[in-house]
Amino acid sequence: MQFDHGAVSAPDFISDQFDKLGYVVDEELSTILFLMLKLGKPLLLEGPPGVGKTEVATSLAKFLNTELLRLQCYEGLDVHSAVYEWNYQKQLLSIKIQENMHRSESEKEAHIFGEEFLLKRPLLKAITSPQAPVLLIDEIDRADEEFEAFLLELLSAFQISIPEMGTVKALHKPLVILTSNRTRELSDALKRRCLYHWVNYPDMEKEIRIVHKHLPDMQEQLIRELVRVVHTLREQKLDKSPGIAETIDWASALLALGYRELTEESIAKSLGCVLKSTDDINSIKLQGIASLLAATKIN
Repeated sequence: MQFDHGAVSAPDFISDQFDKLGYVVDEELSTILFLMLKLGKPLLLEGPPGVGKTEVATSLAKFLNTELLRLQCYEGLDVHSAVYEWNYQKQLLSIKIQENMHRSESEKEAHIFGEEFLLKRPLLKAITSPQAPVLLIDEIDRADEEFEAFLLELLSAFQISIPEMGTVKALHKPLVILTSNRTRELSDALKRRCLYHWVNYPDMEKEIRIVHKHLPDMQEQLIRELVRVVHTLREQKLDKSPGIAETIDWASALLALGYRELTEESIAKSLGCVLKSTDDINSIKLQGIASLLAATKIN
């Protein structure tokens, strides 16, 4: 049974529930999520890759006990991939079957453009779902401006126009979260329709809490040492700064390898868990792993 989001009385309630799901939420994020639920507006989350923007939508769907529908954006994304397309093979088969039936052309056309031949993609699924889902439009900045403009109708009136069928209005208004890594600036028209929150890399204490949530058996001191190193790496000029997922992967790898402390050996053997570029790994090795440990004041 879907949770009644109207029963959410305060941002603290969201923080507590997300915490139980293993997602650490700060006050600003819990407040904007509370306002999203109360005002029924889409939420745009911007920030660097790997800071947990997508996981916000996943946790929200779990919290509300509803379906998560995800549209992964990419360059060249079109309406057919995002909204709907027709099952052409099934339509052709139906046309063949109808050849000897005494139906007018308009009746045959109405039949093959019926809902049974419609393949629903994430956006159409979201507005025709029997209960309000969480709709995640992930990395909207990767889609082109034409597709972004198409979204305006959905985010304004929560309806979609299908030429063969007319306008389809939402049965239940979906909860929409858009994410952006800010590879390009989004339009003012899109931003006006959304609440906004910038998701940054967590501070030291928050990231320690995040790792502890995922790996409760890991020693506190090792978590602190590891997070200090990750924060030092983020200050370097890297091709890809490590996100929270990399921090958790690295911590898991150290546990799997049986290490209880960070040493030059443990870092050298597991560096590929936190850095995902040959140039970045070589750069850190060239600087010297010993100097990395010294910079983070780890004894």
